[in-house]
Amino acid sequence: MTTVPAHTLHDGTTMPAIGFGTYPLTGEDGIRAMVSAIENGYRLLDTAVNYGNESEVGEAIRRSGVARHELRIQTKVPGRDHAFDQAVASVEGSLERLGIEQVDVALIHWPNPSVGLYVEAYTALVECRERGLVRSVGVSNFTEKHLADVIDATGVVPVVNQIELHPLFPQERLREAHAELGIRTEAWSPLGKRNAPFGADPVAAAAQAHGVTPAQAILRWHVQLGVLPLPKSADPERQRANLDIFGFELTDDEVAAISGLAREDGRLFGGDPDTHEEM
Repeated sequence: MTTVPAHTLHDGTTMPAIGFGTYPLTGEDGIRAMVSAIENGYRLLDTAVNYGNESEVGEAIRRSGVARHELRIQTKVPGRDHAFDQAVASVEGSLERLGIEQVDVALIHWPNPSVGLYVEAYTALVECRERGLVRSVGVSNFTEKHLADVIDATGVVPVVNQIELHPLFPQERLREAHAELGIRTEAWSPLGKRNAPFGADPVAAAAQAHGVTPAQAILRWHVQLGVLPLPKSADPERQRANLDIFGFELTDDEVAAISGLAREDGRLFGGDPDTHEEM
C-alpha cells in the first residue's frame, strides 16, 4: 500500500496530499468502490450533499475497518442552503447521513452569486466549527473576490479552496492568491475528464521518461505544484495507480511544459463561479 505524505493546513490539521473523489459513486457498487479506495490507501474522501452519496460514504467508512481518526471526510453545503440556519442544518444532515460525529472539512459547494448568501453560509460553517460539528472550514469554486468577502466578514481564512484545475486549466493566478493567504488548493477533475490530455506531447514525454502512465504524470504535476488532487475511479487497479505518484519526480521543465498546455477556454464546461450556479 502506498504511503501518502500529508499537508499541514493553516489551522494545524492535516490532510493527505491526494484524496479520493466520490462523485458519482452511489448504491452498492459505489460503496464497494469506496471501500476499495480506502483499502488501497486513500485516507481523504470528498463528498457533497448534491452528490447524493453521503450515506454510501458513511457505510464505506464502517465496512473498511479503518479507524475513523485515520480518515478525512470532506463534504459540501449546496446552494439552496446558504441562509445561515439552513447551512447549519445542512451540516447536521450531512453528519446524520454519514453516521459520524464530526466532518473534517465542510465546504461551500459554489458561491452562487445571484443568491448573494455565500458570506452567510460561510459564517454558518464557522459557527459549526465552534460547535464542534466540523473541524475545519473551507470553500469550493471561490474566486479571489469571494475569498476576500468571507475572510473580511469572519476573519477566518478557509483551509482549502476546491477548484477546477487540470493541465488545460491550471489556475495559476488563483493558486498564487491561495499561497499568499495560506489556503491549500484542491483540484476537482484533476485529469481533465473527457478532455484529459493523455496524448499531449508534454504529458506523454514525461510519462515515458519516468516509466509511468500519463494519468500518473498529471497527478504528479499537481503534487509538485502544491495542489491536492481528488481523482475518482471505481477500478481498484486504477485507484492504486493514481495513488502511486510519490516514487518519482518530474523535472522543472516537465512541470512547466505540462502547465504550458493551458488554454483560455480550458474549463470543462461553463463553470465560471461568477455565473455558474448549483442549487
